[in-house]
Amino acid sequence: MPDFPHRRALLGGLMTVAAFPVKAAEKPALIKVTTLDPDGPGSLKAALETRGPRIVVFEVGGVIDLEKATLRIREPFVTIAGETAPAPGITLIKGGVSVLTHHVVIRHIAVRPGAAGMAQKSGFEPDGLSCTTAHDVVIEHCSFTWAVDEALSASGPRFEGATPDDWRRNTSHSIIFRNNLIGESLHHASHSKGAHSMGSLLHDNVTNALLIGNLYAHNNERHPLIKGGAQAVVVNNVFVNPGSACAQYTLVEEQWAGREAITGKLLLRSNVMRSGVNTRKNLGLLKFGGAGDLDLHAADNIATYLDGSAAPTIAYYQARPDGHEDSGPYRPKGVIRAMPKEVLMPQGLSLRPAADVEAHVYKTAGARPWARDAIDARIVAEAKAGKGRIIDNEGEGGGYPQHRSTRRVFRDSYLMKI
Repeated sequence: MPDFPHRRALLGGLMTVAAFPVKAAEKPALIKVTTLDPDGPGSLKAALETRGPRIVVFEVGGVIDLEKATLRIREPFVTIAGETAPAPGITLIKGGVSVLTHHVVIRHIAVRPGAAGMAQKSGFEPDGLSCTTAHDVVIEHCSFTWAVDEALSASGPRFEGATPDDWRRNTSHSIIFRNNLIGESLHHASHSKGAHSMGSLLHDNVTNALLIGNLYAHNNERHPLIKGGAQAVVVNNVFVNPGSACAQYTLVEEQWAGREAITGKLLLRSNVMRSGVNTRKNLGLLKFGGAGDLDLHAADNIATYLDGSAAPTIAYYQARPDGHEDSGPYRPKGVIRAMPKEVLMPQGLSLRPAADVEAHVYKTAGARPWARDAIDARIVAEAKAGKGRIIDNEGEGGGYPQHRSTRRVFRDSYLMKI
């Protein structure tokens, strides 16, 4: 049975860097962010570039304009404690975040990249947050809207090393995405490939990935897309108005050329899918295709079309060797086999029944559920009412926030406890 290293996080506590297995002499430093500038002394970037175990807290609230850059986290053993910021909290715009290390916790921030005025297909392609060759990462209670590429993902090299165990060790693994809001990823925007609007990608051979309690609203695909040989637990999430795909499993034949396909594993339990105005006809909760097999446990899921009728749990399609979809009543090369839930279920993880999931997710998802900004409040309200749609630019979602900066001296009581 897989061992999820952040079991305390699964059991309801909020893990901080203090819970990571570091030497006693390496007690986390407290690093204060005191400016909304994208770099320089007192900036979030400077705090993240500091070496050693640390907890990043905020004495300033407002908007950090990344100016079309990506904020890269390369130094391990860090917690970004966004809950410590004064109202309206911390929002990053015009760029995204990349986690390129291990033992990272990020909570209670909003990331809203947008197209930043770039022309359609111009090649400006920020993710909301990507984990690349990262491990032991928790992303929780964050908001990711208006991503141009994926909103929230885990990836890395597919085949680094000699064996499948090497491949898994050398790509992202042991990742938790919990209680986040992933919404309105941009469709016809600045991505070089054209139409996009993607939620989450779990790349080939990513393992020990847990997606729990997230709200996905108005993204065209990838809720998440799980690629060849990956292993994931997708539970207690709400998917609103998915476009051409909700959850997906696909092993792309061309990308695995010369290698034996590895069976993927997916626990898909107690989720809710509510179709909307952009949802493709006959969409299922899980879209299955490609050249690889999947071991699947799927139970207690609710999936409906716009008229309230039941949608299937699984819908099949045939992927071309390059991974793109062929039209027509095809069957994939791979097959689905039933899997007991115990194969992937983390010990001690308690799930809500699907009938109770929507109320809980609408109450708790996102960066500041106790005081949502106008963007998150609108998305949640529209999702609950069965309204909203996939958009092409951030202006259709009200545009970038214009929060005034605020300041407050940090106190220990502002930091959530484990």
